[in-house]
Amino acid sequence: MKTKVLSLVALFIMGAFTVFAGNKTEKIKVYGNCGMCEKRIEKAVNAVEGVSKADWDKETKMLEVTFDDAKTNVHKVHMAVAEVGHDTDMHKAKDEVYDKLPGCCKYDRSAEEKAESHDGHMH
Repeated sequence: MKTKVLSLVALFIMGAFTVFAGNKTEKIKVYGNCGMCEKRIEKAVNAVEGVSKADWDKETKMLEVTFDDAKTNVHKVHMAVAEVGHDTDMHKAKDEVYDKLPGCCKYDRSAEEKAESHDGHMH
C-alpha cells in the first residue's frame, strides 16, 4: 500500500513540474498613462486563456505577463491589449477604440510613432 501512495505522490509531483514547464514570462511595451489604464490592460490580458499573471507598470510602460505557451501565445496577448485601446509594439489599437478611452488614458501616439521610426533607423 505504501508503494502505491509513494508512486502516486511521485506522479503528482512530476505532473506539477510538467505544467509549470509550459509557463513563459514575457515583457511587452504597452502605451498608457494611469491607474485606469493599468486596470484595463491587466484585466484584458488576464482574460486571455492561459495567462496566469499580468502586471503593467505605468512608469516604464512595460507589461510583464506569465502564460502557458500550450494554451496561448504572446501574439494573443498583444491583440487583447490592442482590443481595449492600447498600442503595443506589435499591434495598434483601432482609432475608434482609442478615441473612446477617458481623457486621462489618451497617451501620446505621435511620440510613440517617433520612437518607432527612430528605432527603425538604427543599424
